[in-house]
Amino acid sequence: MNISYRVGHVFIRNLISYKRYVLTTFIASLVQPLFYLVTFGIGMGAYMGAFGGKGYLHFLVPGVIISSVMMSATFECLFGTFVKMVHEKLYDSLVATPVSAEDAITGDILWAAFRGLISGGLMMAVAGVMGIFPASLWSFLLVLVVVLLVGVLFASLAMIVTSYAPNFDFFNYYTELVITPMLFFSGVFFPLDNFPAWMKTLAQFFPLTHAVKISRAVYSGVYPTSILFNIAVGAALGTVAFVFGVKRMKKRLIK
Repeated sequence: MNISYRVGHVFIRNLISYKRYVLTTFIASLVQPLFYLVTFGIGMGAYMGAFGGKGYLHFLVPGVIISSVMMSATFECLFGTFVKMVHEKLYDSLVATPVSAEDAITGDILWAAFRGLISGGLMMAVAGVMGIFPASLWSFLLVLVVVLLVGVLFASLAMIVTSYAPNFDFFNYYTELVITPMLFFSGVFFPLDNFPAWMKTLAQFFPLTHAVKISRAVYSGVYPTSILFNIAVGAALGTVAFVFGVKRMKKRLIK
């Protein structure tokens, strides 16, 4: 792939454009995950027992952080990329300069991952106000790295979907049939232990399942040996999704 330092130019262009909408996007990034923390964490948490010796909110926070990253990165590379590609013709302008198609696509994937990092950081701040902190400073820094990599993974997956999209309505198939079920069956809100065997098997195919398990281990500072499997699956999915996403979008742009 022809990826160069010009990826940084695309990222900075997005950052300058983002400054105009920073307040509204901050609010939008906070509302839904905050809703989950308050309703599930505080409301339902009062009726639930301890999870691993701690309250339900401790269990919930790492999953909600990762799910907010997923949503932010996904929507940026679905609707945001589609608008740039079809309505604003931004990619046409970019590839008319020394910026290659791969630079433009990679810059947008990294930008979406950065948007995910902002969403995840905001949720960590809210969780801190509620008294839920990472186990240590090392855990805090490692969570940020995990959040960034998870953002790349879901941004790349969304870029693949966008490369096939004829219109905005096409995204409903992905958000309603993939993202929403994955959100509720990847262990974000409840442990997977009590689900039927077929559901637990199916959950292993969801990238969010592995991202949530990694986040929960890093946040708590407790690392079961099974986390190596989750890291391996997450790294493999991220690499394949990124390479295929860039190639698919390049083909769409050339077409």
